[in-house]
Amino acid sequence: MLRALTLLLICQLLGEAVAVLANWPIPGPVLGLAFLLAGLLILRRSPDWLQDTSAGLLKHLSLLFVPASVGLVQHADRLKVEWLPLAAGVIVSTVAAIAVGAVVFVAVSRLIGAPAEGEDRKA
Repeated sequence: MLRALTLLLICQLLGEAVAVLANWPIPGPVLGLAFLLAGLLILRRSPDWLQDTSAGLLKHLSLLFVPASVGLVQHADRLKVEWLPLAAGVIVSTVAAIAVGAVVFVAVSRLIGAPAEGEDRKA
């Protein structure tokens, strides 16, 4: 477990360093995740020790949302004033994410030759 957590933190540190040094607008943890993905693709497998630790982290993922919830409570006054733009942003971004996901799914299914749900295969 210590090995896996060390690897995850090293990848995040590398991502943070690259984001700051290159002055990129990409968050460091996202770059770190990309570095981890690249490493796993090079290995062509995921080590058991990394899978076990990752599964444990994912099992308790909801605990990572507690700080965000505390932040919402701390900014309750601001949320009362700015609820409409925040709600509009959440709704629009959710709809946009669903639409983009659907378009990408249909495009990929056409690329690989598999019909998407509801489409007939043209003979």
